[in-house]
Amino acid sequence: MSERSNTELFEQAKVSTAVVRLAIPTIISSLVMVIYNLADTYFVGLLDDPVQTAAVTLAAPALLAFNAINNLFGVGTSSAMSRLLGKGEPEKVKDCSAFGFYCALFCAGLFFLLTWAFLNPLVRLLGADMDNFAATSAYMRWAVSFGAIPSILNVVFAYLVRSEGNAIHASIGTMSGCILNMILDPFFILPMGLNMGAAGAGFATFLSNCVACLYFLVLLYIRRSRTCVCIDIRRFSFEKSVIADIFGVGIPAAVQNLLNVTGMTVFNNFATVYGSEVVAAMGIVQKIQMVPLQITLGATQGIMPFVGYNYASGNRERMKEAVMYLLKRTILMLFFVAVAGSLASGSLIGLFIKNESVVSYGSRFLVGFLFALPFACLDYTTVGVFQAVGAGKKSLLFAFLRKIVLEIPALVLLNYCIPLYGMTYASMCAEIILSLLAAKMLWAILQGKSSKGI
Repeated sequence: MSERSNTELFEQAKVSTAVVRLAIPTIISSLVMVIYNLADTYFVGLLDDPVQTAAVTLAAPALLAFNAINNLFGVGTSSAMSRLLGKGEPEKVKDCSAFGFYCALFCAGLFFLLTWAFLNPLVRLLGADMDNFAATSAYMRWAVSFGAIPSILNVVFAYLVRSEGNAIHASIGTMSGCILNMILDPFFILPMGLNMGAAGAGFATFLSNCVACLYFLVLLYIRRSRTCVCIDIRRFSFEKSVIADIFGVGIPAAVQNLLNVTGMTVFNNFATVYGSEVVAAMGIVQKIQMVPLQITLGATQGIMPFVGYNYASGNRERMKEAVMYLLKRTILMLFFVAVAGSLASGSLIGLFIKNESVVSYGSRFLVGFLFALPFACLDYTTVGVFQAVGAGKKSLLFAFLRKIVLEIPALVLLNYCIPLYGMTYASMCAEIILSLLAAKMLWAILQGKSSKGI
C-alpha cells in the first residue's frame, strides 16, 4: 500500500469501510493462527494420550513469553510508526522500523540461547511432572528454543507491515506459516507419519515460522522503494526520540505479556495438582477460548494504525467513531458465543479428544472461560487504544490490575472455596471488575481528554 493510499484510508475513507479493510484481514490472520494452534491440540489429541496433550498445554506459557518481545518491538514500534505517519515524518518511520527489527532479532537470539541452555529447569518451572516431563521437553526444544527466532520475527514483521495500513500483506505472511503448519502436523505427529507426538507439533511449528519469515523478507525486498518499513542496518541508530516512542508503549506491553505468562503458569501449576487429565482438559478449553478471543484481539490490532494516525493528526472524532463501531459489534458477538459455546461444551471438547474424563472436566471448565469474553473484549480494546495513542502507562496499569490484583488472588480464593472448578471463573471475575474501569478510561480518551494521566 502506497503512502497516498494510506492517507486516503486513514483520513478520507468512510470510517466503517476503513475499519473493515483494516480489521478483516487481521481477524482472518488471527483465526488462522488459532486454527493452527487448535490443529496442534487436535492432532496430538488423536493419539488419545493425555500426557502428550498435557505437554502442549504446559509449554503454552513459554510460547506466550514470545509475545513479551513481540509486544516490546512489535506493538511498540508499530504504534510509534503509525503516530509518526500521522505527523507526516516518513523518514523517521524508517529509522523506527529498523531499530525495532534489529532489537527484536537480538532479543530472539538471546531467548533461544537461554531456553536451550536451561531447558530442563524451565520445564520443571512450568509444572511438568514425571509423567509428562519428557514429552514437554521434546515439544519445547523445537517450538520454544529453536523456534524463538522465526516465531518472534514472523509476528514483529506483521506488526511493522500493518503499521502503515497494509493489513492484507501482514495477514498473508502470518497465514502462510499457519497453513503450512496445519499441513505438516499430521505427518510429524501421527503414527501414519513420523510418529513424533508432541515433539512433531513443535517441529512443524518451527518450520512453518521459518517460511513465514521468508515471505516477509521477500515482500520487503520487492516493495523496498514503496514502503516506509525498512530493515536496512544503516538505518539502525540509538536516536533518543525513536527509542522513547517505541519503549514508551513497548515496555508496558511487554510487561503486560509477562504478567499474562505468570498468570498462566500459576494456573497450570494449580491444575497440575489434579493430574494430567485435568491439565489436558484445561489446555483444550484454553485453545477453544482462543478462537473468539483472537477475533477480538485481531480486530483491535487491525484498527490500531487507524487510531494512532488519527490521534496524532488531531482527528479525535474519527478515532472515536472507529472504536465504537468495532466495540459494539464484537461485544454482541461474544455474548452469543458464550451462550452457544456453553450449551455445546461437551461436544466442543469431544472434538479434540475422546477420553471421557478429559471431556467431562473440559465441558465444566469451558463455561467460566467463555463468559469472561464479553468483558475481556472491552478491556483488551481499551488497552489497544492506550497502546495506539502512546499511553503505555495506562496499559501497564490494566495488566497489573488484571493479573496481580484481581485474577491470581481470585484463582487462589476460588480454588480454595470450590476446589478445581472454582478457579475456572477467576478470569471472568477479574474481567468484570476491570471492565468498569475500562469503560470510564476509554470514554475519557475518546472524548478528547489527555491520554497521559490516569
